[in-house]
Amino acid sequence: MASKQPHPRPSGGRSRPQRSGGPKRSRDTFKPRRSGSTKAPKPVKPSKTAGTPADQPDAEDAADLIYGRHAVEAAITNQRPLNRLWVNSRLRYDSRFLPLLSEAKARGAVIDEVDSRRLNQLSNGANHQGLVAQVASYDYRDLGDLMAQAQQTVKIPVVIAADGITDPHNLGAIIRSAEALGAQGIVIPQRRAVGITATVAKVAAGALETFPVARVVNLRRALEELKQQGFWIYGLAATGRRSLHTARFDRPTVLVVGAEGDGLSLTIQESCDQLISVPLRGKTPSLNASVATGMALYEIYRQQWVSQLYLDSLQKEK
Repeated sequence: MASKQPHPRPSGGRSRPQRSGGPKRSRDTFKPRRSGSTKAPKPVKPSKTAGTPADQPDAEDAADLIYGRHAVEAAITNQRPLNRLWVNSRLRYDSRFLPLLSEAKARGAVIDEVDSRRLNQLSNGANHQGLVAQVASYDYRDLGDLMAQAQQTVKIPVVIAADGITDPHNLGAIIRSAEALGAQGIVIPQRRAVGITATVAKVAAGALETFPVARVVNLRRALEELKQQGFWIYGLAATGRRSLHTARFDRPTVLVVGAEGDGLSLTIQESCDQLISVPLRGKTPSLNASVATGMALYEIYRQQWVSQLYLDSLQKEK
């Protein structure tokens, strides 16, 4: 918040009386120091453009940094625009990464060879593995485009919906598992939830380059739109009456996962067609959101694989 500026003195106001014996001193006149004073002049604070190193990203740009070999390699391979790439000397001339770095440079990225201390500063001490890149802001997909692409890609599409995931590690792990198992995208809310950050991209290990993410204002409304397109909404909740392995995932599926600790909100539960749970036998009452999502996704695709094997066996018998 800006500091409150003093009101200018009116021109007609009373002025300070002038001392006798000398002329009135101007405001621009430098006041002489007392004899023997050694007080140094006040240093001038450097401006952002004059004193900031050329390779120092702004605070806004820092949100668009990705780091780690898998994340950076996937960004270059999938031709994601890179503004700058910081690399340590060990990887700068590594034969495995030299073609990728050359490709990034050919597309306009500035390649800076820096030491580990600089990389630690850029990544805030995270495990950067010798590479940090500044990329263009993440391009979220429109929900309608995501649904259309999912339905065109496979016969039984699977989409994840994240209800208020605030931990970037959890979101990144969910995206990594979902892409690896073959899901068609994820829907996240704009408010009270983490977006696509550098940490999410690092944990996702390159999955974001081929996995669409839609960010919506109202998640409940988005679920209703998915229902209208033929998707069946399954809410993953510890209190779900239907066990995961007894549910049938034989239609277009939306798997809704809740926030850490709180689970699915009541309004989202009301939007689900069915609440399912992962049966537990130990004393631990619940699972991490990303772990539970991975288990549910595996069961969904296990059923699809078994069904496909059965159909293949019938065709061979004919």
